[in-house]
Amino acid sequence: MTDDTLYDNVRALAHNQRFEDAQLILSAMSDQSEDRVLTYWGFTHRKLGDVDQGMAFYNQALVQNPNNILARSYLGQAHVEAGNLVAARAELSEIRKRGGAGTWAEASLASALQTGVTFNY
Repeated sequence: MTDDTLYDNVRALAHNQRFEDAQLILSAMSDQSEDRVLTYWGFTHRKLGDVDQGMAFYNQALVQNPNNILARSYLGQAHVEAGNLVAARAELSEIRKRGGAGTWAEASLASALQTGVTFNY
């Protein structure tokens, strides 16, 4: 399988709350420093309850690609869960500045800020 196929499977598994299975597929991807891989390592760790590890992966993803609006959205949602709305709003602003207005990344974080409810996908 190509990394793109593996990534599609990671997303499908993660979105169906099969986080451990998603991590197994993530570990098979060839470039573990790629920002999309780091984003889903962060997402799965966060959803499995290891928020600190998840945040570290999100931050690594953003070092690799500061324009990764999905990582910014998930990071912002983690801030909402932690009650740090100032940091969450800062990520929402960055998403918009980086061309993410009108995307799922923007909409999901804006909704989380308004409702306090974050997303599992």
